[in-house]
Amino acid sequence: MARIAGIDVPNNKQVRIGLTYIFGIGDSRAAKILAAADVDPYAKVGALDEDALNRIRHVIEGQGQIEGDLRKDVSLNIKRLIEIQSYRGLRHRRSLPVRGQRTHTNARTRKGPRKGTVAAKKKAAK
Repeated sequence: MARIAGIDVPNNKQVRIGLTYIFGIGDSRAAKILAAADVDPYAKVGALDEDALNRIRHVIEGQGQIEGDLRKDVSLNIKRLIEIQSYRGLRHRRSLPVRGQRTHTNARTRKGPRKGTVAAKKKAAK
């Protein structure tokens, strides 16, 4: 496995897909990185020579934040919203959707599994 930015990128994937394993790099950013590094996006990671991997690493370092720094910034931004008690911060604190989605139905990913209040009442009644 090739190691880029502290992440093991699988050898059997295309380079454009393998770069998306790094937090902060998506499809479009991977394409820009590979164009700047002059690497074929459809080549397999395992087929790349050390020179191509070094060019990719160099471009990634020059472009901006990824992985640990980016995760730290995101968590600090969320913490700041919570501290200033903004509406978005309150939504984060309560583990509810932040961007205006409905919660009467849906939002199960954010809210977690349903709480069985009806089932608990039936057991208590028996």
